[in-house]
Amino acid sequence: MQLERVCVYCGANTGRDPAYADAARAMGRALARRGIGLVTGGGRVGLMGVVADAALHAGGSVTGVIPQALMKKELAHTGLTELVVTGSMHERKARMAELAQGFVALPGGLGTYEELFEIWTWAQLGWHRKPCGLLNAAGFYDKLVGFLDDAAGAQFLKAEHRAMLVVETDPDRLLDRFAAYEAPDVAKWIGADQT
Repeated sequence: MQLERVCVYCGANTGRDPAYADAARAMGRALARRGIGLVTGGGRVGLMGVVADAALHAGGSVTGVIPQALMKKELAHTGLTELVVTGSMHERKARMAELAQGFVALPGGLGTYEELFEIWTWAQLGWHRKPCGLLNAAGFYDKLVGFLDDAAGAQFLKAEHRAMLVVETDPDRLLDRFAAYEAPDVAKWIGADQT
């Protein structure tokens, strides 16, 4: 799969463990090294700012997408390659989805989880054929991954759908798996329970 841009969902905070910011920096640098543009939430605070700054400092391209209502709250990053301002959160998410050929969640809060689960659900439904993944920095997502595995075991999540979420601890391994990603044929699942 040709990756021109990857969307990274992450927190507007840096979190308690410095390993989270280290992972964000590593992700930004890895994207820039490969000539892959970064799409992010457009803020300059928290991990959003860290991943964007790392990509920029490594010579990468960064497109931020931020709703007008969050321009002040998330302190819009004015040093990006491009900053797109939308009228709503729905427009923000749709624009980020249009721009990217893959989606990665770094550590974050409710917004990060919501964005990841929505874009993964869209893949499950066949609305896009792009890879979705977690960069599991310092074990941040261990319990979530365990929960998802349990959900598959309880038959609330098909094994095929669970397998669509790529989980790695290293950004280069994650991007290698994205580059080799082949979207499953979801047409055979349509009509079965999807959620």
